Amino acid sequence: MSFRRILAAIDQSPLSQTVFEQALDLAKDNQAQLLLFHCLTADLVTTAPPFAGELGLSPQLVSQAYQSHYLRFDEQLRQVQLLLHQYYQTATQQGIGTECDYRTIEPGQGLCQAAQRWNADLIVLGRRGRKGLSEALLGSVSNYVMHHANCAVLVIQPNQPVLAADQGAVLGRVIH
Repeated sequence: MSFRRILAAIDQSPLSQTVFEQALDLAKDNQAQLLLFHCLTADLVTTAPPFAGELGLSPQLVSQAYQSHYLRFDEQLRQVQLLLHQYYQTATQQGIGTECDYRTIEPGQGLCQAAQRWNADLIVLGRRGRKGLSEALLGSVSNYVMHHANCAVLVIQPNQPVLAADQGAVLGRVIH
């Protein structure tokens, strides 16, 4: 199976480096294009209640909370842009046609939409390793993507580095 357009799901977790390296190796092996994609979660852009005064909240307090929230969002956005730029530099220095993008959206939905919009034929993403009740309550981005993506999906497991010699075996097991 040959891939031409590979979307790498980049976040700020330690597993993201492994996801990037695996996507980069696949892009090199397949002479593919690479999209580095990040989802900013929607809870970072919530605003103050529309009728804060009617809820007994002081306008000053609401304004301060909003400003603080905006500053946190702005800082996270700068960190994401820097992270994507660092990975972009690495990929382009190795001759890989690379693009970067980010959206404010729930990660599973955002990854599937980005893959469809960009015509990706492979999504590479990490799995946090949640199981049981925590996965049921908090959800699993990798599970969502495996069931909703319109292309192949490679899920990188935590604490299990993928070696180049093992790619065929891994791809055969985890691509949906």
